[in-house]
Amino acid sequence: MSKKRVLIVTQEMQPYTELNEISEIARKLPQLYQSNDLEVRVLMPRFGTINERRHRLHEVVRLSGTNIIVDDDDYPLIIKVASLPGARMQVYFLDNEDFFKRKFMFEDEEGKGFEDNSNRMIFFCKSVIETVKRFGWPPDVIHCHGWMTSLIPSYLKNAYSNEPLFNNTKLVYSAYNSPHESGFDTESFIETALTRNLEEEDLEIFKDDNDNINLDKGGMLSSDAIVLAGENVNDEAKKTFEAMEVPKLDANQDIEDKLPLYWDFFKPLVVEEQEAE
Repeated sequence: MSKKRVLIVTQEMQPYTELNEISEIARKLPQLYQSNDLEVRVLMPRFGTINERRHRLHEVVRLSGTNIIVDDDDYPLIIKVASLPGARMQVYFLDNEDFFKRKFMFEDEEGKGFEDNSNRMIFFCKSVIETVKRFGWPPDVIHCHGWMTSLIPSYLKNAYSNEPLFNNTKLVYSAYNSPHESGFDTESFIETALTRNLEEEDLEIFKDDNDNINLDKGGMLSSDAIVLAGENVNDEAKKTFEAMEVPKLDANQDIEDKLPLYWDFFKPLVVEEQEAE
């Protein structure tokens, strides 16, 4: 029997970035899944803070060359790869000079969020899907980590629902502290995030009761399983978490204690019923 395939999509990951707890969790989970006989691949943005020479990134020419449309403009997608230290696993970095070649990840030197953060996340989410299509590698589970990945579940459930590659894919979304969505303009975000046959109504799930954008809420509502991955998750996301009737994990513990909890939560998504007995 072939191994189940798990795609980790994360906005951050050690040792490449260490901005907050996402980096640590996203570093440990792929090896946890791999140690349990799963085939794992990782996708993340290639931020300008990542030292390509130190981490030995190199371009995957056969995968690069796609143009991603954001707000009616074409942006070339460059795909790079590196081997994760201490693991037999590759991490793929999705790159574009307009969006990621900066000295900081999400904020400028004055601590203000970049005005185009919404476009950067839309580019990244679209790029993830196009990259998996180029892989020709149907994932059994896609585990999304952080606000920058939150459009992926909605895209796959709606705009890409007829793609055979994703027919059997289960979607997991992990919510963390998400301070960088506060400057998102609701109308422009929804209009720019539209793709294929997606309708504005499909993205209403990203609005809170005050019509502000809440990315974690939208990411959760399109997912098959959800995780609260930190104490500072916003109240709207916590309320959504409590209301949803899907498999869910409240992982507010030290990282070493979280790993067994994650596997108990994750195992039913990837192990056939007869194998689990």
